[in-house]
Amino acid sequence: MRVTIIGAGYVGLTTGACLSELGHDVICVDIDKERIARLKAGVFPFREAGLDEIMIRNMACRRLRFSDHLASAVRGRDIVMVAVGTPKGVRGEADLAFVRQAAQSFAPFLSPRTVVTLKSTVAVGTAREVREIIAEERGALDFWVTSNPEFLREGSAVSDFLTPDRIVIGADDRDAGERLIKLYRPLLDRGVPLVETGTADAELIKYAANAFLALKIGFTNDVADLCEVTEGDINSVAKGIGLDPRIGTAFLKPGPGYGGSCFPKDTEAFAWIGRALNAPQPLIEALIARNDYRKRHIAERVLKEIAGISGAQVAVLGAAFKANTDDVRESAALQIVPALQKANVGVKMFDPWASGNAAPLLPSATWAEDPYDAAQGADLLLILTEWEMFRSLDPARLAEALRRPVVFDCRNLFDPEQMALYGFRYVSLGRANVPRERRWRSNPLPNNRQKAASPST
Repeated sequence: MRVTIIGAGYVGLTTGACLSELGHDVICVDIDKERIARLKAGVFPFREAGLDEIMIRNMACRRLRFSDHLASAVRGRDIVMVAVGTPKGVRGEADLAFVRQAAQSFAPFLSPRTVVTLKSTVAVGTAREVREIIAEERGALDFWVTSNPEFLREGSAVSDFLTPDRIVIGADDRDAGERLIKLYRPLLDRGVPLVETGTADAELIKYAANAFLALKIGFTNDVADLCEVTEGDINSVAKGIGLDPRIGTAFLKPGPGYGGSCFPKDTEAFAWIGRALNAPQPLIEALIARNDYRKRHIAERVLKEIAGISGAQVAVLGAAFKANTDDVRESAALQIVPALQKANVGVKMFDPWASGNAAPLLPSATWAEDPYDAAQGADLLLILTEWEMFRSLDPARLAEALRRPVVFDCRNLFDPEQMALYGFRYVSLGRANVPRERRWRSNPLPNNRQKAASPST
């Protein structure tokens, strides 16, 4: 099929590349002439596992092309997908200005019976609004507008597209829905579940899905806090509840608070929709506040660990909001590092991919060549991103590099008992700082408890 993607950002490029991989003829169009020129030259704007190879392969056989000429890119196409940004508005709502502008811009050039579909994450009712905008520009209703939300996770977006959990097609007209079904036929033939619904339901599915996943993260973080004060282990608790198929194991790992381009923006937009339509979402409102508190509280805990140290230095490993991406939007580092620096703590950082994006946003931080360079002379090592390379760090080398053997691990990458054997004060989330067995061996029962536990009594 002939598909045009409006917007050559993260969602647009990933979608366009993967559709071309399925055999479709795809044009990605963007008003940013410089970006289009770089794309044509094979210079891609972000890192995503496996995406470069797919783009290069399909560019070579002309199934994937890039253009800044809207009229020629839209004429004669079977499907026009809108994948422009919907940033957070001043009240937390999704700002639909780019969606509206795109619709007005391409409307005159649509061929009759074109299916317009919204990939952008938009408020419920947007598909119908876009239909009115295009109809007004064209003076005719010879097209369809549909909703086809994306469920791409940064770091695994290619896999998410080519082996999805489900495909959601929101269409208020059967013919429009059938065309999208044809578009995804290569995936549907592999057994991928299909959800066919109206545009309003499809728009709500996207927000509700992200809000629910963010709730799982927030819930796990709160349970982790409870584990710490009860000498519990969040790993065991998460496993115990996650094996219940009604709950599932995904998103049950504690961390420094969720970030990225989706969860922070989408939870706020979902809450705003509830307020605007007089159907409040109090769980999501509380989640947003708790997630912000989580990041501030991590910074407070770090400062407590280094209290009283003159000229304290902290090594921070990780700037990206998650591993396998260079995206730093709403990452924990962007809130925690400034809080440390405000307390006159020196910060030296390392991230294998995201340093280029993070450095302009954290101008007072210095950047290391590798994790051990970051740790050199530091009073505390803070791990914020779950990069696999951090998991394989040598504790002996870390102990040698650090001025004080203190590790604050927000991703629970290490075994507490092993770290204790190397002489670390090891702080993780949802786990005791020292293993229970070691505490029992090193802290004998009080006399009265010893007497009560004696076999002779």
